Order: sequence, then structure tokens, then C-alpha cells
Amino acid sequence: MKICVVGLGLIGGSIAKECRTREHYLYGVDANPIHQEKAIDFGLVDEIVDIDSALKNADVFVVAIPVDAVEDMCQLLLDRIGWHQTVFDVGSTKKDICMAIADHPKRSRFIASHPLAGTEFSGPGAAILDLFIGKKNIICEEHKSDEDALEKVLTIFNELGMQSLFMDADAHDKHMAYVSHLSHVSAFTLSLTVLDIEQDQKQIFNLASTGFESTVRLAKSNPDTWSSIFDKNANHLSDALGQYINHLQHFKSVIDSGDKMASKELIEKANEIKRVLNGLKLNVVKLS
Repeated sequence: MKICVVGLGLIGGSIAKECRTREHYLYGVDANPIHQEKAIDFGLVDEIVDIDSALKNADVFVVAIPVDAVEDMCQLLLDRIGWHQTVFDVGSTKKDICMAIADHPKRSRFIASHPLAGTEFSGPGAAILDLFIGKKNIICEEHKSDEDALEKVLTIFNELGMQSLFMDADAHDKHMAYVSHLSHVSAFTLSLTVLDIEQDQKQIFNLASTGFESTVRLAKSNPDTWSSIFDKNANHLSDALGQYINHLQHFKSVIDSGDKMASKELIEKANEIKRVLNGLKLNVVKLS
């Protein structure tokens, strides 16, 4: 296939890099000249082109840009592609994107997808092979896509080593608020809290352990990417934050009370997440 990746950051660049190993031909589109240069230097794509050139040649378009720009880009591509071409996005929110193109005449040539993979790094230099192996990919509103378009996109995700699941767009956004977006808010908040303390206690980072580093890792994530995600999923994320704040306040009250047994019970209850995560890992092994 001839694949055009629009947005050559971590996810778009990693998809491109992986697809090149499968002998697909890769076109790259990116508004940042530095990203264009690095994408060629790092071997992510075969050539950098503009949208007009890509529309003449590509079979499939991968839209891998911040979610606040995805809707306009998908509209532009759907306006101009032929019925033999396919567009899919990899954004972390889905409802607004699906609503924006719901009535488009070529809606059936679009696949709303979200590969659940990534790191805290960004840009073409962050693109790596094997990023997606063993991970899940979510596809929303698959019933609105043409069978051949869906098959092309599933083929690409299968080649990336991903297991594709199907989900309602609003349900996707709700679940992502809890299992992904809330984690990032927590990391950003922890980082801000420690940075405030660090202003008066310069030695704090000398005392930071690997536990702190792993917990705050997500705070290094791209501000443009994540501010867009928070904006697009504000309602569900606000609900998740409300529940999270309630748990924080409960934990604080237990600690303030000096009730060691109550603190232990909360920790033991939280430990149940190990059973859930281990069950998920086992299920992935069985399905693969």
C-alpha cells in the first residue's frame, strides 16, 4: 500500500517506521520543516510531500496530529479523496471527531481509531519500532465504514501487532478519561506540587527515588497534545477528576486521623488493581 502519514510525531512516526518494514511506500506530511527533515533523516518515510501530492498517490491517510486539529484535517481529506482511498485518525478522543464528519458524503471512507500506545516523548525522534506490539487498538463506529476501508485499516493495525476492539465513541472517551487522561492530570499535578516545594527545598530532587520518577514520568508529555485532549474530553475528565478528588480527600482524612488500620485497608483495597491488570494481561495472551 501507499500510505500517507499526516503528522510525524511519536505515533505517526512510529506507524510510518513500522509500515516501512512491511514494504509499504510511505509519504509524510508535516507543517513543521524540522519534523520534515528529521523524518527523512530517521528513515520514517520515503518522501515528504504536500497534501495535494499525497491525494494524487496515497491509498490510505493516517491523521496523527493533535485532536483539536483532527476534525478539520479529516474534513479536508474526505472532501478531496476518491472512493478508492481511505482515511483514519489515531486521536485519543473520538466523539467530537465522529460527530464532525457524521454527515459527510464520504463518511464511509473514514475509520475512527485509537491505538493505545505511546511514551512521554514527542516528535520524529521519539518514533520507535515495536511500540504497538501486544497493545490494543480501539475502532469506533465501524458499522459506518465501508468493508474494504475497514479491512485496509485493520490490516495495518494487525501488521503493527495490535489487537483491535470495537467501541461506541462516547464510551471510548469516558473510559479514556479514567484510564489515560486522569493519569496524565495526576502526573502533571504531582509535578507542579513538587516544583512548588522545590523552590524552598533545593535538595528535594536529590532525594527523589525511582518510584517518584516512574510516577511523574507522564508529566514530560507534550503540552500541545495533552491540552487538546483535555479540552476535547473535558466533561468526562471533569467527572473522573471529581471522583479522584473525593478519594484524595478521604485518604487525607484517614492520614489526618492517625488511623493506621484505616490507611492499611485503603491500600489493600487499592492493591486489587493488580488482580485486574494481571487478568487483562492474561486475556491478551489468550487472544493472541
